Amino acid sequence: MEYKKLTNYVKALGGIALLLLILCVSVFLFAYQQRPNVPLPSTGGTNSDSIISHVANYVPITFKEDNEGQLASYGEKLIKNTYDYFYEDGKKIGNNLACTNCHLNGGTKAFAAPYVGLHQVFPTYIGREDKIESLEERINGCFERSMNGRAIPENSKEMRAIITYIKQISSHIISDKRLEGQGFVKIEIPNRAADLKQGQLIYSNKCLSCHGEQGQGQKNQNAGGYLYPPLWGPDSYNDGAGMARILTAARFIKANMPLGATYDEPLLSDAEAFDVAAYINSFDRPQKANKENDYPNLAKKPKDCAYPPYPDEISAQQHKYGPFNF
Repeated sequence: MEYKKLTNYVKALGGIALLLLILCVSVFLFAYQQRPNVPLPSTGGTNSDSIISHVANYVPITFKEDNEGQLASYGEKLIKNTYDYFYEDGKKIGNNLACTNCHLNGGTKAFAAPYVGLHQVFPTYIGREDKIESLEERINGCFERSMNGRAIPENSKEMRAIITYIKQISSHIISDKRLEGQGFVKIEIPNRAADLKQGQLIYSNKCLSCHGEQGQGQKNQNAGGYLYPPLWGPDSYNDGAGMARILTAARFIKANMPLGATYDEPLLSDAEAFDVAAYINSFDRPQKANKENDYPNLAKKPKDCAYPPYPDEISAQQHKYGPFNF
């Protein structure tokens, strides 16, 4: 009898415990459903509750009036009006391009090498130097190559401003992985060498009105720099820049050119982007010194890198224009 009473007592306690558990869960779920929408912490911009997973969904922010916001605002000026800065002894360091000539819309356009979300993926491995590279080092690579200039001090106000700008426009990103829309679009590479005559025809029909017959671009009338940048010649990117490789240039062109094109509504086919990129890069441009030191591990050298040394016996001509079926 005592054993039976004890068993019933245990069963009763178990039932009470189960009822209490159900009650606690119900209260928690009710409270969760009624919770206020608390925005995630902001790093300085507004609309910090608008978390995005694709660069195309970027929402412009307003920088605060605090020290960090003012530094980010200065960084935005450096990005959009680069030609007005970076002088030494009254002489311009590098060319008259602006960072936004390649990183479109101040680095916020999808598949135009955007800055949005970029600081989350650095440091990262860069094959050109065969090492893990900081964001500061990557920015200096642009100064040395795309801007045909020289590196700036990593602890300078200008570098800190650029880094702060990148962080501020990335305040809606919570992932530490690459964001959709970063880098460039993928294209189907034709299984042939680039057709420069076809590229010239495309350039004449689609590009010449903005970039000029001689690729010299159009200068801003009431400001420095270019409304439309030069694509070759002495004031363009040098031959060590990523855009000097036709596959990189073709991927940029596909999603962004002619003016008005987007990644989801391109105006050129993959083959057209391929051919016109080759035509643009067939012209003379500034020469980057010490390019032979690039890619210490030649196995990491891209197929379309147009300067030696190479890890194979394939000609420089084919490395530049294809076919890239090797």
